[in-house]
Amino acid sequence: MGERVKRLTKLGVLTAVSLIIFVIELQIPNPFPIPGIKLGLANIITVYAVYHYKAHEAAAVVTVRLLLGAVFSGNFMALLYSASGAFLCLIGMLLLRRVIDEKHLWTASVFGAVLHNTGQMAAALLVTRTVQLLLYYPFLIVSGCLAGAFTGLCAQLVTARLKGWKRKK
Repeated sequence: MGERVKRLTKLGVLTAVSLIIFVIELQIPNPFPIPGIKLGLANIITVYAVYHYKAHEAAAVVTVRLLLGAVFSGNFMALLYSASGAFLCLIGMLLLRRVIDEKHLWTASVFGAVLHNTGQMAAALLVTRTVQLLLYYPFLIVSGCLAGAFTGLCAQLVTARLKGWKRKK
Protein backbone atom coordinates (compact mmCIF):
# COMPACT_ATOMS: atom_id res chain seq x y z
CA MET A 1 0.00 0.00 0.00
CA GLY A 2 1.33 3.42 -0.92
CA GLU A 3 2.31 6.00 1.68
CA ARG A 4 -0.47 8.38 0.56
CA VAL A 5 -3.10 5.66 0.94
CA LYS A 6 -1.82 4.81 4.43
CA ARG A 7 -1.93 8.45 5.45
CA LEU A 8 -5.44 8.92 4.06
CA THR A 9 -6.57 5.76 5.85
CA LYS A 10 -5.15 7.04 9.15
CA LEU A 11 -6.92 10.38 8.65
CA GLY A 12 -10.17 8.52 7.95
CA VAL A 13 -9.78 6.51 11.14
CA LEU A 14 -9.03 9.68 13.14
CA THR A 15 -12.13 11.32 11.69
CA ALA A 16 -14.27 8.28 12.51
CA VAL A 17 -12.94 8.12 16.08
CA SER A 18 -13.59 11.83 16.63
CA LEU A 19 -17.13 11.43 15.28
CA ILE A 20 -17.78 8.42 17.52
CA ILE A 21 -16.53 10.35 20.55
CA PHE A 22 -18.74 13.31 19.53
CA VAL A 23 -21.85 11.12 19.21
CA ILE A 24 -21.18 9.39 22.54
CA GLU A 25 -20.70 12.75 24.26
CA LEU A 26 -24.08 13.87 22.89
CA GLN A 27 -25.67 11.06 24.93
CA ILE A 28 -24.12 12.23 28.21
CA PRO A 29 -26.38 14.63 30.15
CA ASN A 30 -24.80 18.03 30.76
CA PRO A 31 -23.71 18.08 34.42
CA PHE A 32 -23.33 21.86 34.37
CA PRO A 33 -26.21 24.26 35.03
CA ILE A 34 -25.02 26.49 32.18
CA PRO A 35 -26.18 25.44 28.70
CA GLY A 36 -23.60 24.87 26.00
CA ILE A 37 -20.76 23.92 28.32
CA LYS A 38 -19.29 20.52 27.56
CA LEU A 39 -15.96 18.76 27.63
CA GLY A 40 -15.55 18.57 23.86
CA LEU A 41 -13.90 15.17 24.00
CA ALA A 42 -13.68 14.94 20.20
CA ASN A 43 -11.10 17.71 20.43
CA ILE A 44 -8.65 15.12 21.77
CA ILE A 45 -8.41 13.94 18.18
CA THR A 46 -8.16 17.50 16.86
CA VAL A 47 -5.22 18.27 19.15
CA TYR A 48 -3.53 15.03 18.13
CA ALA A 49 -4.09 15.79 14.43
CA VAL A 50 -2.72 19.32 14.76
CA TYR A 51 0.54 17.97 16.15
CA HIS A 52 0.92 14.95 13.84
CA TYR A 53 -0.48 15.98 10.47
CA LYS A 54 -0.25 18.82 8.00
CA ALA A 55 -2.51 21.83 8.51
CA HIS A 56 -4.85 20.94 5.64
CA GLU A 57 -5.13 17.35 6.89
CA ALA A 58 -6.06 18.44 10.42
CA ALA A 59 -8.56 20.90 8.89
CA ALA A 60 -10.10 18.07 6.86
CA VAL A 61 -10.56 15.94 9.99
CA VAL A 62 -12.26 18.85 11.78
CA THR A 63 -14.44 19.78 8.79
CA VAL A 64 -15.73 16.26 8.20
CA ARG A 65 -16.39 15.77 11.91
CA LEU A 66 -18.34 19.05 12.05
CA LEU A 67 -20.45 18.25 9.01
CA LEU A 68 -21.20 14.65 9.96
CA GLY A 69 -21.71 15.68 13.58
CA ALA A 70 -24.42 18.11 12.44
CA VAL A 71 -26.04 15.33 10.41
CA PHE A 72 -25.96 12.82 13.29
CA SER A 73 -27.13 15.32 15.89
CA GLY A 74 -29.78 16.78 13.59
CA ASN A 75 -28.77 20.25 14.72
CA PHE A 76 -27.69 22.20 11.66
CA MET A 77 -28.06 25.59 13.37
CA ALA A 78 -25.38 24.56 15.84
CA LEU A 79 -23.06 24.03 12.86
CA LEU A 80 -22.55 27.80 12.54
CA TYR A 81 -21.45 28.10 16.16
CA SER A 82 -19.41 24.90 16.10
CA ALA A 83 -17.63 25.81 12.88
CA SER A 84 -16.77 29.34 13.97
CA GLY A 85 -15.33 28.03 17.22
CA ALA A 86 -13.62 25.00 15.72
CA PHE A 87 -11.84 26.89 12.94
CA LEU A 88 -10.66 29.72 15.19
CA CYS A 89 -9.38 27.06 17.58
CA LEU A 90 -7.72 25.13 14.75
CA ILE A 91 -5.98 28.20 13.34
CA GLY A 92 -4.76 29.18 16.80
CA MET A 93 -3.43 25.73 17.61
CA LEU A 94 -1.73 25.43 14.22
CA LEU A 95 0.12 28.66 15.01
CA LEU A 96 0.86 27.59 18.58
CA ARG A 97 2.40 24.28 17.54
CA ARG A 98 5.33 26.34 16.25
CA VAL A 99 6.13 27.57 19.76
CA ILE A 100 4.61 24.91 22.04
CA ASP A 101 6.23 21.52 21.71
CA GLU A 102 4.46 18.18 21.84
CA LYS A 103 5.41 17.64 25.48
CA HIS A 104 3.21 20.61 26.37
CA LEU A 105 0.41 20.22 23.86
CA TRP A 106 -2.11 20.42 26.68
CA THR A 107 -1.19 24.12 26.86
CA ALA A 108 -2.07 24.58 23.19
CA SER A 109 -5.35 22.78 23.93
CA VAL A 110 -6.22 25.30 26.66
CA PHE A 111 -5.56 28.19 24.27
CA GLY A 112 -7.53 26.33 21.60
CA ALA A 113 -10.50 25.94 23.93
CA VAL A 114 -10.47 29.66 24.73
CA LEU A 115 -10.34 30.43 21.00
CA HIS A 116 -13.16 27.96 20.39
CA ASN A 117 -15.36 29.70 22.95
CA THR A 118 -14.37 33.09 21.53
CA GLY A 119 -15.38 32.00 18.02
CA GLN A 120 -18.70 30.68 19.28
CA MET A 121 -19.35 33.89 21.19
CA ALA A 122 -18.53 36.00 18.12
CA ALA A 123 -20.96 33.94 16.03
CA ALA A 124 -23.65 34.26 18.69
CA LEU A 125 -23.16 38.03 18.88
CA LEU A 126 -23.38 38.35 15.10
CA VAL A 127 -26.49 36.18 14.85
CA THR A 128 -28.43 37.49 17.83
CA ARG A 129 -27.04 41.03 18.04
CA THR A 130 -27.44 40.70 21.81
CA VAL A 131 -24.55 42.29 23.67
CA GLN A 132 -25.78 40.85 26.98
CA LEU A 133 -24.39 37.50 25.83
CA LEU A 134 -20.99 38.84 26.84
CA LEU A 135 -22.04 38.30 30.48
CA TYR A 136 -21.90 34.58 29.67
CA TYR A 137 -18.37 34.83 28.23
CA PRO A 138 -16.39 34.60 31.53
CA PHE A 139 -18.16 31.32 32.36
CA LEU A 140 -17.29 30.00 28.91
CA ILE A 141 -13.65 30.98 29.32
CA VAL A 142 -13.30 29.28 32.71
CA SER A 143 -15.05 26.12 31.54
CA GLY A 144 -13.04 26.22 28.31
CA CYS A 145 -9.75 26.37 30.21
CA LEU A 146 -10.75 23.38 32.35
CA ALA A 147 -12.08 21.37 29.40
CA GLY A 148 -9.10 22.33 27.25
CA ALA A 149 -6.67 21.20 29.94
CA PHE A 150 -8.50 17.89 30.28
CA THR A 151 -8.74 17.16 26.55
CA GLY A 152 -5.15 18.34 26.07
CA LEU A 153 -3.88 16.01 28.76
CA CYS A 154 -5.85 13.18 27.17
CA ALA A 155 -4.30 14.01 23.78
CA GLN A 156 -0.87 14.07 25.39
CA LEU A 157 -1.50 10.61 26.90
CA VAL A 158 -2.74 9.26 23.56
CA THR A 159 0.36 10.65 21.84
CA ALA A 160 2.67 9.05 24.40
CA ARG A 161 0.87 5.70 24.12
CA LEU A 162 0.98 5.71 20.35
CA LYS A 163 4.69 6.55 20.35
CA GLY A 164 5.33 3.67 22.76
CA TRP A 165 3.24 1.37 20.58
CA LYS A 166 5.13 2.39 17.43
CA ARG A 167 8.48 1.73 19.17
CA LYS A 168 7.37 -1.79 20.13
CA LYS A 169 6.42 -2.51 16.52
